[in-house]
Amino acid sequence: MKTIINLIVFLFVCAGIGAQENGSAVKVTEMHVQKWQYIIENAQLNEKEINAVRPIFMEYEKSLWTQHDKKRDFFKSVQMMEKNSKPNYSHLNDQYLELEINQAQLFKIYHLKLRKVLSPETLFNYYKSERAFKRKLLKEMPGFRHRGLQQ
Repeated sequence: MKTIINLIVFLFVCAGIGAQENGSAVKVTEMHVQKWQYIIENAQLNEKEINAVRPIFMEYEKSLWTQHDKKRDFFKSVQMMEKNSKPNYSHLNDQYLELEINQAQLFKIYHLKLRKVLSPETLFNYYKSERAFKRKLLKEMPGFRHRGLQQ
């Protein structure tokens, strides 16, 4: 099982490096590989589940990063607008809301696909693993110090 997982990770990395042209895209691909590996191990997916979920995971991750790019571009355009004149903030707020709704819709589609191939318990563990991976990334960020909700 470990050999298969390692082979999948290796193929992910090779495909990602070959397909990407700049360093940041390679970093995103590496992050996808790390996240996938983390989920596999922590959600304890079996080989059948791995094969069923991997394309769903990759499709969602790609669409999610496309959405992140749209948000980044949106805020860059707002910065340019603010330099030249006062923008219509009401319109900008509505545009931002649409970006957030689109992201939620992507997650809903992702969820509906996952629940077709994973049992409810496994899907819950899968989501817990995704959440744990995000926390792990935050903790590894330079200068990040988690203080919790305590004052």
